[in-house]
Amino acid sequence: MLATRAGLVPFTLTDPQLKTLCTELSGTSVEDCLVSCNGQSFRENILFTHRGLSGPAILQISSFWQPGDTVHIDLLPHIDLPEWLAAQQRERPNSELKTLLAELFTKKMAGLLADNWFVSKPMKQYTPGELKAIADKLADWQLVPAGTEGYRTAEVTLGGVDTREVSSKTMESLKSPGLYFIGEVLDVSGHLGGFNFQWAWASGYAAAQYV
Repeated sequence: MLATRAGLVPFTLTDPQLKTLCTELSGTSVEDCLVSCNGQSFRENILFTHRGLSGPAILQISSFWQPGDTVHIDLLPHIDLPEWLAAQQRERPNSELKTLLAELFTKKMAGLLADNWFVSKPMKQYTPGELKAIADKLADWQLVPAGTEGYRTAEVTLGGVDTREVSSKTMESLKSPGLYFIGEVLDVSGHLGGFNFQWAWASGYAAAQYV
């Protein structure tokens, strides 16, 4: 039996600055983010909640996260940020950073990011080093979740009965003949998109042929 925990689950944040940001942006979704942790990455949307972060990309990466791990979020993986910022500085030198970011995020989110992460000012006033720092932050937002929402909102259970102790053909225990295991009671979990339902149905069908 392997230790169990909630999977495909939202993150909670307790860091005051991060929690304030998430609370202010609760309900705001950011499309096409790249979220990474422990060598795994998912490119989908994220959702700010009053307790932390959710959305498909967050739920997916949560299954690979362990307490204390850092999660990396590229908020704009589809944009070459250094080039974009340099172009804005050349073409719209008098425009403020928050005004330009509002073309990429919601106006509220742009304002909060510009005021809390950077010093919003006209683009012509930024040095090359400052523009690089802005690009780096937006492309690699690093945070350490305090935890997850737990089973209350989880999509699946990680861990459970070790698959090495069960017949892959019959789902029967190799240690206790006549005992069968199916679904997420086994240490099998899939991505979002119905894979866990499919596993439950398929393993149940396999076991039913021999019960």
